[in-house]
Amino acid sequence: MRIISWNVNGLRACVRKGFLDWLAKSEGHIVGLQEVRARSEQLSVDAREPEGFHTAFFPAERPGYSGVGFYARTQPDELITTMGQEEFDAEGRMQLARWGKLWVANVYFPNGSGKNRDNSRIPFKLSFYRRLFEMLEERRQAGEPVLVLGDFNTAHRDIDLARPRQNRETSGFRPEEREELDRWLEAGWVDTFRHFHPDQEGMYSWWSNRAGVRERNVGWRIDYILASEGALPFIRDGFILTDVMGSDHCPIGVEVGPELFT
Repeated sequence: MRIISWNVNGLRACVRKGFLDWLAKSEGHIVGLQEVRARSEQLSVDAREPEGFHTAFFPAERPGYSGVGFYARTQPDELITTMGQEEFDAEGRMQLARWGKLWVANVYFPNGSGKNRDNSRIPFKLSFYRRLFEMLEERRQAGEPVLVLGDFNTAHRDIDLARPRQNRETSGFRPEEREELDRWLEAGWVDTFRHFHPDQEGMYSWWSNRAGVRERNVGWRIDYILASEGALPFIRDGFILTDVMGSDHCPIGVEVGPELFT
């Protein structure tokens, strides 16, 4: 069974580029989308209620901005959308759902660049990371299976972007952002892709829209699925679907055993 994450960079545009055909063939049991940028009523019926899937969307208050959504073969037993802080909830960045014993957080982490690429939003971004960490920590410590999937907007190590030297002062690869990911991993969260492919180079999940960038694979790996210690034994593989088009990101995912949902 597959659990998949994809920043679609506008779901309506992605639908026009073949999203629904991809979804039907994806073998995804749970698919978490980020940057939906639409309210559910703005989506076509086929996109809002595709055959064989249950859906749930959490939009931002600001039109055409942010937003997350789940497509799943079965309805979740619980669904939480509040982080308990209005400044985060207003941006439509988090859904936390439970299927059986498995908790899945579908998250669109903030970009720290700011309007003028002055890194002015890094404090907001780090506060968001820390609030989510606090929300999930009790479940992780209790040994519950939890997955955190989405666009983390941070490349962790040099191997995770094509040009690390040129981007050390760029939001997404700044030391304080990378240190926040270190904090999660040191606490016990596991980067599932690196768990199975520790040294694989050239595997990215986002590319600039500038001409030729994706073709030359000048990318960043900023999309992740983190697993709690309680979830890790059920995960068989982590993957990145670099050949899937339709967004400036590509889907990522994990293969899991069905017993994780019981």
